[in-house]
Amino acid sequence: MRLHPACPDISREHMAGILLAVLLILILLVYWQFILAEGTYLGRSIVAKLYDWTAGRYDRIKAYDVEMEDATLGRPLAAALAHVPQPMVLDVATGTGRVPMSLLRQPAFRGMVVGLDLSAGMLAQARRNLAEHAGRAYLVQGDACRLPFPDAAFHAVTCCEALEFMPHPRAALTEMTRVLKPGGWLLFTNRIGWEARFLPGKVFPRRRVASVLQDLPLEEVQEVVWEVNYDQVWARRRA
Repeated sequence: MRLHPACPDISREHMAGILLAVLLILILLVYWQFILAEGTYLGRSIVAKLYDWTAGRYDRIKAYDVEMEDATLGRPLAAALAHVPQPMVLDVATGTGRVPMSLLRQPAFRGMVVGLDLSAGMLAQARRNLAEHAGRAYLVQGDACRLPFPDAAFHAVTCCEALEFMPHPRAALTEMTRVLKPGGWLLFTNRIGWEARFLPGKVFPRRRVASVLQDLPLEEVQEVVWEVNYDQVWARRRA
């Protein structure tokens, strides 16, 4: 008697399951690398190209609340610099000019802002957004890990929602501190929430940022609750 086992059918089903699992893994991998991590593990050129691609619709995607931006960025920065007659501020990874716009809206701020970004597309959008502030806002294409500025050049340095997308976040913070004047303020954001778990080596443990920064000449380190996915970190360069 000849038997006709169902092994071929089972094998086909098994293979289909394997292919489906592989496809799912690939989809998750693409989502992680390009959506959650925004290309950070693939190199700075990929990050820049992704931002170039989204620059024209970036502000619509983010839909920033102007009042909230001013309350949590512009006004606190202007207040921190109130004692400086004409402060110079550097915004690292400025994107479409989010921080410069908020700061330059503040009547109390009488200084100038330099926005630096790796993406030419984002800088082009920032240039349009900041057109009314010509003479007070300047844009530079450059790398946050190799800032093209001399030591102690700025009264404040900011970096919002970008540190985790840089090749070496610690090196970038070292550079930001280098170009900060003694007594100047550093403001950056630290990624929190469930997504932060998928950014190994790019984020700092919450409530332990001060210990992470202890090798830099910074003091008065404060972590401030800000957004769902970010805390603000304020620190001052030692005089």
